[in-house]
Amino acid sequence: MLSQGDIDALLSARHADPFAVLGLHADADSKLWLRALLPGAASVELLDAASGKSLTDLLHHRDGFFEARVPLRRKHFDYRLKVRWHDGGEGVYADTFAFGPQLDEDTLIAFREGRELRPHTFLGAHPCAVNDVDGVRFAVWAPNARRVSVVGDFNAWDGRRHPMRLRHTAGVWEIFVPHATVGDLYKFELVAADGTLLPTKADPFARASELRPSTASKVAAPMPMRALPPDRAAANERHAPISIYEVHPGSWRRNDDNTFLDWDALAAQLPAYAADLGFTHIELLPVSEHPFDGSWGYQTLGMFAPTARFGTPEGFVRFVDACHAHGIGVLIDWVPAHFPKDAHGLAQFDGTALYEYADPREGEHRDWGTLIYNFGRTEVRAFLAGSALHWLEQFGIDGLRVDAVASMLYRDYSRNAGDWVPNAFGGRENLEAISLMQTINARVGGDVPGAITLAEESTSFPGVSAPTDVGGLGFHYKWNMGWMNDTLRYMHEDSVHRRWHHDTMTFSLVYAFSENFVLPLSHDEVVHGKGSLLSKMPGDDWQKFANLRAYLGFMWAHPGKKLLFMGQEFAQRDEWRHDEALPWHLLDRANHAGMRNLVRDLNAMYRTTPALHRLDCDSAGFAWISGDDREQSVFAWIRRDGHGGTALVVCNLTPVPREGYRLGVPDDGAAQWREAINTDSRHYGGADLGNGMHTLQADTLPAHGCARSLSLMLPPLATLVLVPA
Repeated sequence: MLSQGDIDALLSARHADPFAVLGLHADADSKLWLRALLPGAASVELLDAASGKSLTDLLHHRDGFFEARVPLRRKHFDYRLKVRWHDGGEGVYADTFAFGPQLDEDTLIAFREGRELRPHTFLGAHPCAVNDVDGVRFAVWAPNARRVSVVGDFNAWDGRRHPMRLRHTAGVWEIFVPHATVGDLYKFELVAADGTLLPTKADPFARASELRPSTASKVAAPMPMRALPPDRAAANERHAPISIYEVHPGSWRRNDDNTFLDWDALAAQLPAYAADLGFTHIELLPVSEHPFDGSWGYQTLGMFAPTARFGTPEGFVRFVDACHAHGIGVLIDWVPAHFPKDAHGLAQFDGTALYEYADPREGEHRDWGTLIYNFGRTEVRAFLAGSALHWLEQFGIDGLRVDAVASMLYRDYSRNAGDWVPNAFGGRENLEAISLMQTINARVGGDVPGAITLAEESTSFPGVSAPTDVGGLGFHYKWNMGWMNDTLRYMHEDSVHRRWHHDTMTFSLVYAFSENFVLPLSHDEVVHGKGSLLSKMPGDDWQKFANLRAYLGFMWAHPGKKLLFMGQEFAQRDEWRHDEALPWHLLDRANHAGMRNLVRDLNAMYRTTPALHRLDCDSAGFAWISGDDREQSVFAWIRRDGHGGTALVVCNLTPVPREGYRLGVPDDGAAQWREAINTDSRHYGGADLGNGMHTLQADTLPAHGCARSLSLMLPPLATLVLVPA
């Protein structure tokens, strides 16, 4: 019989090796004993699994500990436990402690050494069958814990029932729980090395979770690998037109009772809406599980789980499929830079700084109140790389927009002198984060054909979108934050002052082709007191709308892929609020409906005019015609597609109509032109000044260094795009 000391240790959940004493074991005389710890059980009977025959009743010592010597048996055999519970229920169960180690030793060694970049394939909760018994294999990395148990619906959340086996090779704890199933809620109960019982932790590798404010993980069904449809690779490459509609799925639309639409409701509405407006991609603010609505998903704890706010992982798959069926790519914001300090999350996961840097000068974002991943630790690198691959391979999305890259690149990001730790060479760059991003981008490029990554990066760090084999970070695209800041600052100026800020509008062309840029007018520009895009424009209501129409025309004709946050396509008047739906009623007003008509036509023009997209990332696709007409605040340029196709663009950013404005036509330009877009059209809510549907003939009068020119009517506060007639 088991010693009283062992029994006490089991009942207090502090036994060093429960697998060594629970289950079926032989004593010194080769006699078999069966021991079970089942708090809440009234009686336990041992059954032969093959015949169902009862072999013996187990003696109940106390508090749910049972044991008995097995009669007439000397060899291990397959058995079941028939349990009658104090609450009157009963059942026949396979015994967790009858199953040996579940994870392959070589896999664990590869994980420890950083050679396994898909740890989610063996860590977390995996429904499976072992020896014809259905259940769930649980595994968690917690190398510094004294004890780890999985607790959940299947064991009354009692940490004594399923203490896990430590695999010393990698600091991974594992267990197979028979009869656990898809949909069961669970967490991990950990005891730190000093004996402290930690708050129960959600599974870092959970593929589904409870709806907040509840915090348990949920066993999810396995999902097959999903490749991108063949047409998506071409739609994502840098010669393609890419126009992104950025969406917060919790506030795009809502149900009548102000609750969230689920993925199926979003699938029925959002892809068709974006497709009607001509967008090529939808970018979702983070949909990974997060505890606080007000973080918009940017303080995430579920790096492998779509948030329960909008339904199940399978629902998200159906949403992605609906987007692809409409010819819309899906990008998601992904946050590998930091995580929140919530007690059920990654912070001090096993009682130590496991996922985060231990030194707060490295491991804490004081601006955001969050913790920074330890980018140099092999297991953390695998965790993040695995998350990136998981979203792409399990859900078949087109790409990841990586948040807060600048904060990852620099160790002194938002820190004062002396409050940061230099790298091994004394510099400010975070070399571990840089190499991690290179690793992830290289794996995405090699393992997920057609998928793309986009960096939200606000510094002049070189080579963000350069290939890793030439020392770049390997992103496919980079957000052009400089363009956004400069042009919005210019547009905020009253038109009478714009002549003094002319260079602000042209400066982006100095570096426009140093990276593969996306021009972002994102959610960040319409929150925290910044107002909407419309409210940033100067003047009375007419001028505000005209300015915004001209600005969007300028953006769509400027080199670079496009991104516009939801609500701005119809000139939302107030800044975005995450806890309510967009003000769709504004579309009942002509000027707001006109703005949406303009966005639809800008996208159509952009997609069907190769000169406006094919060389977005190549200097051969752009040349100034007039970049220095500061007195009239006029900007004019030519776009080229590299195959002889051209488009002329001219912006008049004052409220003064300019008749007979002579615009030079380069030698490779056509002799006859027509307006493809006039942002002052009455169809968009403008005054309908311009050049109408007439064919414009280039004269042999020189202008702007060109031998030929056009005489144009430039509407006030408007952008014209001219294409060969």
